[in-house]
Amino acid sequence: MLRFLARRSLGAIVILLLISAITFFLFFALPAEPARLACGKSCDPASLAIINKNLGLDEPVPVQYVKFMAGIVAGRDFAVGHCSAPCFGYSFVSQEPVWGTIVDRFPTTLSLALGGAAVFLVCGIGIGMVAAWRRGTWIDKFFSSLSLLGASLQIYFVGVLCLAWFVSGLGIMEQPAYYPFTDNPAKWFSGMLLPWLVLSLIFMANYSRMTRSQMVEQLQEDHVRTARAKGLSSRTVFFRYAWRGAIAPIVTIFGIDLGSLFGGAMVTEYTFTLHGIGRLAVESVQLTDLPMLMGVMLVSAAAIVAFTILVDAAYAVIDPRVRLA
Repeated sequence: MLRFLARRSLGAIVILLLISAITFFLFFALPAEPARLACGKSCDPASLAIINKNLGLDEPVPVQYVKFMAGIVAGRDFAVGHCSAPCFGYSFVSQEPVWGTIVDRFPTTLSLALGGAAVFLVCGIGIGMVAAWRRGTWIDKFFSSLSLLGASLQIYFVGVLCLAWFVSGLGIMEQPAYYPFTDNPAKWFSGMLLPWLVLSLIFMANYSRMTRSQMVEQLQEDHVRTARAKGLSSRTVFFRYAWRGAIAPIVTIFGIDLGSLFGGAMVTEYTFTLHGIGRLAVESVQLTDLPMLMGVMLVSAAAIVAFTILVDAAYAVIDPRVRLA
């Protein structure tokens, strides 16, 4: 297991380096000048040169990339001061430290990801298991049709409708907003409830369909038939044998989805005006803010890679038939 984790960790570092290099060099292929964004409209050549020097933009692009990556590990000195590790530099637009901005925005995305994941995982798997347990009945057909409908919906459409109905129209839910959990847990819950429900509605449909199909497939496996032949009850066969084999593919998709949510649910955050990592990424692209964009990209990629490694390592625990070579 340790050798497996070591190999995957080294591979993750290579992937993150490739992502950072591609993002960095593609940015400098754009015609826009980053220093001019920080300087403003009424910018003279002297001020532009000072900003280029302060931000380290007066050096060759490969040198800038090496210093950027070194700053993440050991920190970096700028003309405006020292940036402690992990240093992603200073925003070209706001002149604020990139890491500090990401840390400020991350609790919003964390709350959205964990709350939404808890809802769609529990509800999606539960509905899928009920549909598989009652396979061929009207319950199965009802949940299957409902899942197909949910999978065809889009967050930006459902989110706007829910805001119009439940917030503006009926007034039974609060306007979505992030409040620190430590300050007021009740306010935090009520402010994130609607985004959780809308986000889970889309994901829940996929998980219920996947759970049902995996459970139906597992019920036809030889080891499940053997368990039935031994005289075990249907409930024991369903939950002890079929369920354990069906959970592995679901955990794989869940790890990827959860990593993506931690990287920033862009559409959800924009729909409900939540200032998280996803919204920060879109703003960075619009403003051509390289340090901020690089920081968000690397944090998002690290989250996805980390959850993928954890899911692969969990296979041997979930299903003893799986062995890590």
